[in-house]
Amino acid sequence: MRILVSNDDGIDAEGIGALAEKLREIGEVTVVAPRTEQSAVGHKITMKNPLRVTDYKKNGKFFGYAVDGTPADCVKMGIRNILHKKPDIVVSGINHGSNTAINTIYSGTVSAAREAAIMDVPAIAVSITSHDPAQFDTAAEIVNKLVLLVVKHGLPTGTCLNVNVPDLPREQIKGVLLTKQGTSKWDDIYEERFDPYGKKYFWLTGVLLETDKDLDRDQCAITNNYVSVSPIHFDLTDYETFEKMKSWQIENIG
Repeated sequence: MRILVSNDDGIDAEGIGALAEKLREIGEVTVVAPRTEQSAVGHKITMKNPLRVTDYKKNGKFFGYAVDGTPADCVKMGIRNILHKKPDIVVSGINHGSNTAINTIYSGTVSAAREAAIMDVPAIAVSITSHDPAQFDTAAEIVNKLVLLVVKHGLPTGTCLNVNVPDLPREQIKGVLLTKQGTSKWDDIYEERFDPYGKKYFWLTGVLLETDKDLDRDQCAITNNYVSVSPIHFDLTDYETFEKMKSWQIENIG
């Protein structure tokens, strides 16, 4: 089984190291990841700057390919230029910090998996619920099992899995739930601050507004110490509103 691994925290992040090591137990792993951290870049791709790819070593051994681009760039590059053929699956992560609800729109981790789905390759994005995680082994173990399930059963074209794992020892996780993307979102503000020279700058900050109360929603699931597994796709059409708007007779304004 050929597995392409990427992330948005950068190729030197601890999470991608733990993920690649675990996945090598079940397949042939190729790592193609951003040279530097690319958190919250969304589905950005590089169009007007050249991309450079270099071999990257960890502990003196070849680990993967570092790309000076975005997570989506890395997946495109990995499939088209490095592997030269489609892998059996793409896995993005393990992200430091959860990616649930509205936050998935911003996530480079999720976008890497979604780019694979656009390229007709099954994919999984995996995140752990702490920015200073201690339990990568738990998340990596669960991902290995999910990879085998995805390869066995397949996913619809354009669909990937968004997985969020509580940063807890395996025995403290209550279970794994199939969930929907929630509606919780960050109440953001650019906080005004001053540097040591008295010059003004702004720093993004905010609080998470947890509106999800049911365990079938990703944010609520992880808050209650469950692993959340959400199938998502790139079709952003609001089909309910589409049907309602038929009565507007939009064709008449042309």
